[in-house]
Amino acid sequence: MEETIPSQLATLGHPQRLAVWRLLMRRYPDAIPAGELAAATGLKASTLSVYLAALRRAGMIEQTREGTSLRYKASLGTAEDLLSYLFADCCRSRPELCLPGLPNQETPVMPYNALFICTGNSARSQFAEALLRDLGGDRFSVHSAGTRPAGEPNPEAMALLEAKGHDVSRLWSKSVGEFQTPDAPVMDFVFTVCDQAANEECPPWPGQPVSGHWGQPDPVKATGTEAERKLAFQQAYGALKNRISAFVALPIEQLDRAALQTRVDDIADTRGEA
Repeated sequence: MEETIPSQLATLGHPQRLAVWRLLMRRYPDAIPAGELAAATGLKASTLSVYLAALRRAGMIEQTREGTSLRYKASLGTAEDLLSYLFADCCRSRPELCLPGLPNQETPVMPYNALFICTGNSARSQFAEALLRDLGGDRFSVHSAGTRPAGEPNPEAMALLEAKGHDVSRLWSKSVGEFQTPDAPVMDFVFTVCDQAANEECPPWPGQPVSGHWGQPDPVKATGTEAERKLAFQQAYGALKNRISAFVALPIEQLDRAALQTRVDDIADTRGEA
């Protein structure tokens, strides 16, 4: 492993290559088409191709083909090896030397604070908030927010939640900034439920919560007949319900943070179809 560390550090030493890798880490375990990466980073296709090739040579990302599309995914094992080497060798396993802000590694304590983020906070994150509040009961204190909140929840999303028996009186559209103030609750779990929100740069959350990306297509943007639009809302709701049901079933109090993050990643690695 020592032979590969210099090339990995050199590769990540370039700010735009680092930005691409960080985006793929935020979107893990998704495999992202090159075109979407170019749009999210603002890089020309030819420039992005050079950066992706360098990251692949360093073992930092993986490439797969889906039809005619090339997709890219962060290599989590390589990232773990790199950080473990730096901590154990360069820092001599002294967290106070290299990682003064190392978060508490203890398992979260009930009630667990959970935040769901999407762009508008109008449908998907509202679904997730309502679902976890009802499925998780008193174990969770649940919130949702948007990076660019729409101002109010989508009426069709609220109608679907009411039809499913959820109380929508506690749901409103709010900004993610409300949860980044000094007096905001410290989150134990933070989930992005849309790709756009996961693509955006966000400051580190206090306490470094367990995180997951459970991206779903935006039903608000669905087109077609009324039945087709309603189906898009149903599919987003059903997919999130499947993932949140799996999350609620985790023995959180029996898992350390590393194991808990792995289990959350496993849930993210499923498609969560309804």
